[in-house]
Formats: sequence, structure tokens, C-alpha cells
Amino acid sequence: MSFNPSSEPMRPAARNPVVRPISAAEHMAFVRAQRSVSFLQTPAWGRVKTEWRSESLGWFEGRRLVGAGLVLHRPVPRLDRFTLAYLPEGPVIDWSGEIGAWLDPLAIHLKAHGAFAIRLGPPVRTHTWSAAQVKEGIADPGSKRLTDISGHWADPVGARVASWFRDASWLPQSPEDGFGVGHPQFKYEIPMVGRTEDELLRGMNQQWRRNIKKAAKEGVEVTVSDRGPEDLKAFHDLYVHTAERDHFTPRPLRYFETMFAALSAEDPERIKLYLARHQGDLAAATLLVRVGTHAVYAYGASSTAKREVRGSNACQWAMIRDSLAAGCDVYDLRGITPTLDADDPHVGLVQFKVGTGGQAMRYIGEWDLPLRPMVYRAFDLYMRRRGR
Repeated sequence: MSFNPSSEPMRPAARNPVVRPISAAEHMAFVRAQRSVSFLQTPAWGRVKTEWRSESLGWFEGRRLVGAGLVLHRPVPRLDRFTLAYLPEGPVIDWSGEIGAWLDPLAIHLKAHGAFAIRLGPPVRTHTWSAAQVKEGIADPGSKRLTDISGHWADPVGARVASWFRDASWLPQSPEDGFGVGHPQFKYEIPMVGRTEDELLRGMNQQWRRNIKKAAKEGVEVTVSDRGPEDLKAFHDLYVHTAERDHFTPRPLRYFETMFAALSAEDPERIKLYLARHQGDLAAATLLVRVGTHAVYAYGASSTAKREVRGSNACQWAMIRDSLAAGCDVYDLRGITPTLDADDPHVGLVQFKVGTGGQAMRYIGEWDLPLRPMVYRAFDLYMRRRGR
């Protein structure tokens, strides 16, 4: 299953659709006509990724726009006339149709305009595991990875798309642990269609429900920011604290300022900052991004000193409730690794997210198509030397 299509099918005619540049306004009109699109495939995301050149491309049947994609162009060091053309979690096309009819004209267009390779991350899933299956896998010493668990649901569309990429000589870029240079292949999501708040809460494990109740009992108050730069700076300070504690490299404040400005300009409801305060202190903060019916938990931060008041759980529950009220089909907790090994430090993230109920997803991952093989090899060697 991919991101939900619009009521107007995105299907090419018998001939290949034509690919050509479109304006940001045309692109946004197409995005708004879809039920759900990744925020990484909106024109605004190109304005966030300032280190890349961006453009919007459209697929046309005659004068009718039937598909769209945000392309981020990364230049090759010392060969600026060539670029890696990257479409994160895109493009927005009918992935259940004839894939070559969509991607062949894209390759022709991008090569003619200086791309040495295309990198795609299709929003197409291949496998789904329920929360119960993941829990059983973690408890089973013989299961070391999600892919060791039997009885999962396999998506025939995803299997066919993955097979097409292999047969068409595209190169897989997703590593075994699911985290590569791009976006994660394994994710955790909570389906919301037809469910109530009570049903979502009952779907969580006892620890999650207990933590949500504890936050309320401790007097944790969750609000959506209305103070702009002041609250964003407070979030970033807490985010840097979290990075130091959890040993990852934080993004600079300027990145989040750009992100908020670009996404909010495109749609005032696109991005929101949630703040959990306890006795006047910031205990946790999270960012929610929504396009159509797809809500995404994008970033989070928490105070070590205030961990026991469970501000993070309170923020998550507030975002889940607001996403449900907004009519979302899915609440996306983003990436996990596929590990189930109790000795792997990443298993804690899996356990945290599986506690929400929901399901683990495997997507087909990112794939490269070299258009100029010699330049592609030089770029790949350069990236390997610098650790990508």
C-alpha cells in the first residue's frame, strides 16, 4: 500500500505520460487533490533543504496533470554540471500501475537536464507486522529481526514494484539495519480509520496507558505553541540536551526556523510544536507535520530531570488525539530498525513505539538508477570515503 491516491486516479494512458517542470502552485494544487502525500514531496520541503537545488516535475496526459514529484538536486564535487536527482518518499504517482510508463520518461527528462543518477524512495510498503507479532518476536530468542517473524501481511503491489526495480537494473540503497543515507525503510504507524480515542488508548500497552495517566496526575500540561521563535528556541535547547544524552548529532536552530517558516507558509496547519510543561519547566517537546490525512511525528525532545513525569507520552497522546480529530488515516511514528535482538541497543526504540499499538511496516526502500555510470561510480566512491 502506498500513500492514498486522490479520487481522480493517477493512471497513465496507453502512451507514456510526458514529464516536464511545473510551478510550485501547480504542484501544491496536485498535492491538495490527493488524500495523503509525504511532506517530503511538497514544494515547501525544497525550501527547507537549502543545500540542494529543488524543482517540481509533473507527469501529463495531454494537458492533464496526473502525477508530481519534488526533485532535490545534489551536485557532484568539482563537477557541478552533474547532479544526483533525489525524490524522497516519492514521486506521487500510481504505483499500482505500469511502473516503466512513469519512470522511463522521468529518467529521460532528468538525464537531459544533467542528472548523473536518480534516487527514489517510493512510498510503497511490502510487509506489515501487528503489534502483537512484534511483541512475540521480541520475546522469542530465535527471532532476531522483524523479517524472522512469520504470519505477517505481504503487499502484492509492493512485491511487484520491488521486482520491477530489480529487473530494471536499479540499485538498492537500504542497508540491513533499515537506516541508510536517506529515509528509513522500516517504520511504525498507527492506523486511525474508523477508530475512536478510547479504541486507540485501549490499543496501547499497559505501560503507555499508565504513563499517560501519570502525566495527567502529575499536572503535566501540553499546549500547541503560539509564541513562535521563543518556543522554538526552547524546543531546540531541549533537543540539544536530548542529543547529548542519547549520542546523536543535533540539527542547528536555523534548520528548524527554516522548516517552520517554509511549511507554515505553504499551509498554516502543516507543522505544529507541542510543549509539555511541568511546574513551569519544559519536560518534553515534539513536532507534528501533517499533509492531508497523513500525520507524522517528526522530532522529539525530553528533559532528563523531568523524565518521571512522562511528558513525552503526554505529547504523543496529544498529537495522536489531534490527528484523529483532524480526520487523519494514519499517525506515523517514523523510523525503526528491524532488530528484535534484546542485546541490540536499538530494540528499545522498537519497544517504545510498539507500546502505542499500531503496526510495523517495511517499505521497498531507496533505489538508484545510474544515468552516467562513470560519474555515478566517482560519486559513490567520494561518498564512501567521507562516510556518506
